[in-house]
Amino acid sequence: MAPNRKPNLTGFSPRALAAAAGKTQGDPWQRYEAWRYTGPFTRWNRFKSAFPGLGIATVAFAGYLVYEQMFLKDSHAHHEEGGH
Repeated sequence: MAPNRKPNLTGFSPRALAAAAGKTQGDPWQRYEAWRYTGPFTRWNRFKSAFPGLGIATVAFAGYLVYEQMFLKDSHAHHEEGGH
């Protein structure tokens, strides 16, 4: 037989909280760590922000290489000099 309990003045029920929380999956901190891998912290977003100017720099460098090959010809012709 359960003893008579005083009514809870705050209205908080630990049993109701435990029932609403459901089963734990073994790791009590999993819910608190989940934010690290969602939204702006996904693996792809973290990779993108690791090298912020890499995409623009790669395109600019490739454009310069094309420009150099097409328009900047070597004006110093290497002629073999006799005797050496």
